[in-house]
Amino acid sequence: MMDNIRETKLALKAPLGTPIGDGFRSANVRLREEFKLYANVRPAVSYLQDPYRHDNIDIVLIRENTQGFYVGVEHYIPIDDDPKAVAEASGIITRSGCRKIAKYTFDYAIKNNRKKITIVHKANILKKLTGLFLETTKEVGQGKKYASLEIEDRIVDNTAMQLVINPSQFDMILTTNMFGDILSDEIAGLIGGLGLAPGGNIGENAAIFEAVHGTAPDIAGKGIANPTALLLAAAMMLDHIEEKLLGDRLREAIKSTLSNSHTRTIDLRGTANTKEYTKAMINYLN
Repeated sequence: MMDNIRETKLALKAPLGTPIGDGFRSANVRLREEFKLYANVRPAVSYLQDPYRHDNIDIVLIRENTQGFYVGVEHYIPIDDDPKAVAEASGIITRSGCRKIAKYTFDYAIKNNRKKITIVHKANILKKLTGLFLETTKEVGQGKKYASLEIEDRIVDNTAMQLVINPSQFDMILTTNMFGDILSDEIAGLIGGLGLAPGGNIGENAAIFEAVHGTAPDIAGKGIANPTALLLAAAMMLDHIEEKLLGDRLREAIKSTLSNSHTRTIDLRGTANTKEYTKAMINYLN
């Protein structure tokens, strides 16, 4: 697989499991490191007309994908007879990495006709680590190229609350690795869950698109899995290779399929199994 990605510079990836606590590091993180996929793009769009969900969400969250606390610089400090008495971790953020993700985000906003970017941080407490992120991204945003954009900043905990109270106030969110990991799942919950959440991992020389949910071993073999997130990731990949018309066509077929409870999967308050969902979507594509 790695050689294939190096050759094609492109991949559509299914979920990969990661042990909790001990065990090997995340394969997803390793892929991002190997191919220098510094930008994680997580769009969230309301496809469901559901009284339990918000109806008009269209938010793109972009997180820095290779730095912060996810660099894996951590260890135990033994005390007396306890080899795990203390756990210590270090987060690493570089000014060059902040500039790169800021430029990518602001360019994405211009290209996709987005108007407002919220930079999310915790610079009141993590003054150096996320302070550098806030300072540098705001500096990039002051460039004349981005004069048409409204750029604000918010503390991460307030952002989490505001997303629940009034998500329509957000257009794009730019944040650090760990904060983005958490907030993007919260946003997915607003539109119906991770079954509707695609993601793109973008680098200068490669891009990997994926469904961001887990492997769901509890439903393996039951034929009830929701394929929407992976299909939306495929649409993102089509956009990336300049086939946006095909990406839009796929998204419209998904939207039509999700509009009917008889063709939605069980996790989305529907009655369809995976085959029934797929058959319906293919009919809309045709």
